[in-house]
Amino acid sequence: MAPPKISIGELEAKHPMYCKALKILVRQGTSSAQLQRTLCWDRLQLLNRSLPRQYKSPEQLMRIIQAEISTNQQH
Repeated sequence: MAPPKISIGELEAKHPMYCKALKILVRQGTSSAQLQRTLCWDRLQLLNRSLPRQYKSPEQLMRIIQAEISTNQQH
């Protein structure tokens, strides 16, 4: 069974939700391998491939979130 098609417009509309889900998973300590199997990672990657100038890759977002977490832990 093929996954349902999703439009770029739908992806863009749900971008904040995918970012929030990624942030929650990273804060919970989810491994990189596990993250790469999630729906939010897949959708963020699809957005980045479709519109790379507008959307960061999930890898970049993950590193940004990890940096924020480590900065907050140091204070």
